[in-house]
Amino acid sequence: MLAHLSILLNLFTGFLGPITALIIYLVFKDRSRYVAFQSMQAFVFQLVFFIGAGALAALAWIGSLTLTLLIIGLCCIPFALLISLIPMVAVVYGVIGGIQAGQGDDFRYWLVGDWVGGENNSPGPI
Repeated sequence: MLAHLSILLNLFTGFLGPITALIIYLVFKDRSRYVAFQSMQAFVFQLVFFIGAGALAALAWIGSLTLTLLIIGLCCIPFALLISLIPMVAVVYGVIGGIQAGQGDDFRYWLVGDWVGGENNSPGPI
């Protein structure tokens, strides 16, 4: 649960969420397959959908604002707005994952869960 909720640290620090999830993974990888799976999912999810999408949103805004000087950028602003929503949606999704994992459910992020654990690699019992 803490690995999923560590995404909230990104709101204040911008980068400590994935580091926290990775530390949880490293500490618990030999003790609990469930915790290891959940924390590795949280780590990969945060790298891709919070840090990566945040960087993409920054690039979109820089490009849009630069192109605004040529008037073309005004057409790009709606796309920059949409891309900027991805990190915020990732925070909500991470909190949902934290709540479900805290209740003992086998939470899997869309796309990331199968990639991290494989289709036939169930985290097993708690």
